[in-house]
Amino acid sequence: MNSSNVNFSLLQSQPNIPPEFFWPENDLTPSEGDLNLPIIDMSGFLNGDEAETQRAAKAVREACMTHGTFLVINHGFKSGLAEKALHISSLFFGLPKDEKLKAYRTPGNISGYTAGHSHRFSSNLPWNETLTVAFKKGPPQVVEDFLTSKLGDRRQEIGQVFQEFSEAMNRLNLELMELLGISMGLKDRTFFRRFFEDGNAIFRCNYYPPCKQPEKALGVGPHNDPTAITVLLQDDVVGLEVFASGKWQTVRPRPGALVVNVGDTFMALSNGNYKSCFHRAVVNMEKVRRSLVYFSCPREDKLIIPPPELVEGGETSRKYPDFTWHQLQRFTQSGYRVDNTTLEKFSSWIASDSSKN
Repeated sequence: MNSSNVNFSLLQSQPNIPPEFFWPENDLTPSEGDLNLPIIDMSGFLNGDEAETQRAAKAVREACMTHGTFLVINHGFKSGLAEKALHISSLFFGLPKDEKLKAYRTPGNISGYTAGHSHRFSSNLPWNETLTVAFKKGPPQVVEDFLTSKLGDRRQEIGQVFQEFSEAMNRLNLELMELLGISMGLKDRTFFRRFFEDGNAIFRCNYYPPCKQPEKALGVGPHNDPTAITVLLQDDVVGLEVFASGKWQTVRPRPGALVVNVGDTFMALSNGNYKSCFHRAVVNMEKVRRSLVYFSCPREDKLIIPPPELVEGGETSRKYPDFTWHQLQRFTQSGYRVDNTTLEKFSSWIASDSSKN
C-alpha cells in the first residue's frame, strides 16, 4: 500500500479498516479528561506592555517546564485569515484523487501530498491525509509557487491563501521566540528571535476522515515534533491529545486560539529546561477533523547551542551535543519513526561519530 493508492473515500465504505492502520494497544490508551492549558494573551506583549509581557512570560515558563504546550490568543492574525485557510484546506482535500496526486510527495522530498504516510511505513499507518510545503520567508513566494506549479493556475487561490497564512505564522513564530527568551530570563531577550530569523519552516495541512474503528486507529501516533516549536490551528472537532501527568489528556479547540508546542530542537536549545510536548491525534466515527500546522526550524547549517545562561556549569552541564537541523532532519527522514525518545537516540547517534553531517 502506498500513498498513491490509499483512498479514504473507499476505505470509509468498508465495515472494517485495513490492519495496516491498527496501532498497538499501549498507544491507544484513552484520554482521561481535558488538559487545563494556560491561555496566553499576546496583545500586551505585542503592544509593548512590560507588565503584561512578564505575566505572559511567567505562564509560558510554567507550561514549558511541565509539559511543553500552551494556547495563545490575540496573536495578531488578520481577521478571517484562519477561517479562510481552514476552508481552503477543505477545498484541497475535497478535490478528486487524481488532482490531489498532482502534488504527490515524492521520496526524499518534504513538500507534497500524502495519504496514510504509506510512502514511508507499512504498519501503524496514520488515518490522515496531509499536504506539506517547505516554507522560507520570500521573495520568492515558495508556498504559492510550489502549489500553483503542481495544481495549475485554476487552483491558484489554494497557494495564495496558504502563502498568506504561512507568512502570518512566521511573524507569530518570531514573536513567540522572543517571548520564550523573556520567559527564560535571558540577558538578551531577542536571542531566540534572532536565532530563527533566517530559519526555515514546514507548513502542513492535516485532514482526518471519519473512521469506522476509531478505537484501533490514530490520526497521528504518539510523538514529539523534532522541530523547534509548532504552532497549530485546530478546527472545532476534538482530536489533539497531550501526555501530561502520566496520562493522555485532551486539548479542546478554543475559538480564536492557537496551540503552541515545544519540539525537540527547542528542548535542546534550552538545554533541556523546556520540555518537548509528547502528543498524538485521535480520530472519530462521524466527523472530519482539520488542522493547519507551522513547524519552525533553524537554518539548516546553524549549530544548536544553548545561550550561555542555560549552561551554568560550563560545557560539562550540556545535556545534548552540538548538532544542526540538517543532521536531525536527515536522522528523522531515514526510516526512523519519531517518538518521545527521538532526541536521546539522535544524540547517541551523533555522538558515536563526529563525522556525521
